[in-house]
Amino acid sequence: MPKIAIVYHSGYGHTKVVAECVAAGAKSVAGSEVSIIAVGELAGPDKDRKLTGRWDELAAADAIIFGAPTYMGSLSADFKKFMEQTAGLWYTQAWKDKVAGGFTNSGSMSGDKLNALFQLAIFAGQHSMIWVSTGMVGGHPAGAPDALNRISSQLGVMTQSDQASPEVTPPKGDRATAEAYGKRVAEITARFLKGK
Repeated sequence: MPKIAIVYHSGYGHTKVVAECVAAGAKSVAGSEVSIIAVGELAGPDKDRKLTGRWDELAAADAIIFGAPTYMGSLSADFKKFMEQTAGLWYTQAWKDKVAGGFTNSGSMSGDKLNALFQLAIFAGQHSMIWVSTGMVGGHPAGAPDALNRISSQLGVMTQSDQASPEVTPPKGDRATAEAYGKRVAEITARFLKGK
């Protein structure tokens, strides 16, 4: 029974929508347990450098999927703060061999989102995690709002939100891409656990 944790930051609500779609996909895999954690719910280390509260859910997870908006070609500052709070976990390699994945959202089609995914993949690599790609070819027709993987990302999920509310953007294809990715990560995690 795979335990999947989705850790995200969302500045305006769009990345939260993507996180919820990833969670829906992961939950569709029989027996999976899924939790969604906003980085603001994770307190920094206490005076003894211990991480408590919802950090325990990350410790218990078999897979962690990271998500953040791309701002100015990079991950959001709030998400980077979360990354830095994991230094003690890195030192002990507490997340070694957990499955990992990632997603990002920006207002433009590119916005240098690939750089944000590189940052997430490197972060996972620093923790000795096992990264999962999208497993999808590019969308057809490319860029069409209803196309699966319309932005053609293989490393992780890229979504795009117009200057509109999270109720209407990102579009249907991006939401379906996020859901398919959540399912893929959960399926791969289940297979990985079976082989342990």
